[in-house]
Amino acid sequence: MRVITGIARGRRLTAPDGLDVRPTADKVKEGIFSAVQFDIEGAYVLDLFAGSGQMGIEALSRGAKRAVFVDNSLRSITCVNENLRNTGLALHAEVINRDSFDFIKMTGQKFDMIILDPPYRYGHIAVLLPLAAKKLKPGGCIICEYEKEASLPDTPEGLVLRKTYRYGKINVSIFVSPMPDEENDE
Repeated sequence: MRVITGIARGRRLTAPDGLDVRPTADKVKEGIFSAVQFDIEGAYVLDLFAGSGQMGIEALSRGAKRAVFVDNSLRSITCVNENLRNTGLALHAEVINRDSFDFIKMTGQKFDMIILDPPYRYGHIAVLLPLAAKKLKPGGCIICEYEKEASLPDTPEGLVLRKTYRYGKINVSIFVSPMPDEENDE
């Protein structure tokens, strides 16, 4: 696992030990960031269920202004902090040891990009997506990674499905919040 491009390009990342973390494959990560490449520069990013932090770190490496990493596992939080130090991106990050559901419900912050990559087979995306939609700035996007067998989450009010990508056993859906003037054009 490595940072694909940007200021931390090629830096190796570590993942926490155990079966509860499933790092996104480099091929999938590269596809996701190619799809959102024009949304990253200067973005305020939320990486929920951060695991190793690789998705938020990739966004920072590619020009995101700031990233918030949330995970309830102390092993994951330790790993995220180590990866941020090793990539030199720690000054642009906030790492929070908290339940992702509680965080997204309670935070007053708004984000330009929200990355949802929860554990598979629990239906978390269907619950998280409407909550995340309320924390998204106009013009922002939500990246949802979920297992192929799961159905596409319903599109919450105020969001538009940009596209769904399929990578073997993984689906990635990208939802966007249109800018106010774009809503009037439709």
